[in-house]
Amino acid sequence: MTMDLFARLAVTDLPRAIAWGDQLFGDVESFAPNDVEHVWTLGERVHVYVELLPEHAGHSAVTLFLDGFGDFLAAAAARGLRPQSEEVYDNGVRKANFVDPDGNEVGIGGGPA
Repeated sequence: MTMDLFARLAVTDLPRAIAWGDQLFGDVESFAPNDVEHVWTLGERVHVYVELLPEHAGHSAVTLFLDGFGDFLAAAAARGLRPQSEEVYDNGVRKANFVDPDGNEVGIGGGPA
């Protein structure tokens, strides 16, 4: 079975959300399937998208686990975006939590350093 993953972040302001997502994800393929959504393709068959849904904004959370954890954080910082918090679990796994202007959380995870 072939499967694509689309993880949604509900937002109140689509242009602001697109600008924030571009800052976080950088120069990746993206597209607007309609007037209320914008999609970033982060890997083969892996997508994060924002949708204009003011009544649900700020209640979304998604975590992406990456091989290049440090590189991702450095690139996001170079684009002016830093995580709101960072943590290291007992097993060494790292997580950086980015929060968009609506309060949605995008966690970036990485293996032990």
